Amino acid sequence: MVLGLSPAGFHEIACTDWGPLDDPRPIVCVHGLTRQGRDFDPLAAALAARGRRVICPDLPGRGRSGRLRNPDDYALPQYCADMNAVIARLGVREVDWVGTSLGGLIGMIMAGFAGSIVRNLVINDIGPFVSASGLKRIGQYIGSMPASFPTLDAADAYIRTVLAPYGDLSDAQWRHLARHSVRWNAEHQRYDMLCDPAIAKGFRSPWFYPLNLWAYWEAITVPVLVLHGARSDLLSFALTQEMKKRNRGASVFSFDDCGHVPPLMAEEQIAVVTRFILQEAPAWRQPSAGAAGAR
Repeated sequence: MVLGLSPAGFHEIACTDWGPLDDPRPIVCVHGLTRQGRDFDPLAAALAARGRRVICPDLPGRGRSGRLRNPDDYALPQYCADMNAVIARLGVREVDWVGTSLGGLIGMIMAGFAGSIVRNLVINDIGPFVSASGLKRIGQYIGSMPASFPTLDAADAYIRTVLAPYGDLSDAQWRHLARHSVRWNAEHQRYDMLCDPAIAKGFRSPWFYPLNLWAYWEAITVPVLVLHGARSDLLSFALTQEMKKRNRGASVFSFDDCGHVPPLMAEEQIAVVTRFILQEAPAWRQPSAGAAGAR
């Protein structure tokens, strides 16, 4: 646990810590809007096996982290401050970053700031511009999210439905996502969803309508890998090409078998990220058989 600070007070930020503690450049993996750090378990295990330390925080209001007292603070400035607190606790001078969706937006800002300590950046299926209509759809989805489930099977069924764009996952992988999305509440005899529904209120912030982070994107000077789900409704192929045009350090790798987002659980997805983070170029640029391609 690390303490974060919002205008309303302190809150806990939970982190899962993988691999050797003496890695001078840890990898920070930050999840999507309603998810949590245990989504990265397969990727983190693979990177830790290669000798890297991997930190997977739960953003405030998600997973095992504390909730913010003022829902209006669920916004990018707060998330960046919290992730900076996590990195400061590590006592290192540089990190690599893997960000899925919202985690990618945070990564763009962190890498685009002057004096950034991000050295390699992976952006998973999100771009510097997201339309107001797309954000509104996400906000509506959060508003209809159940607060709890009577059984773990019910939670599993819900996760499979709302995360269907992830593609064809195994039963064990779906169960992993479901198990870490809920917590048993003995008092109410139900499984509580580990996501504060109040995060939807953060969408009223000026940061979100529409979301435009091109200034940060163009300021990034480190290598960037953009992962793209070919059927994504938040990151179009045209936008990936604009991203490459406006930042020459960016490359794009598309996965043809999923939408928003590639879950980074399949071996071929993990391999693409691992090769880039470990700078095993040009191998990471090559298409995986039948699944993906560099564009």
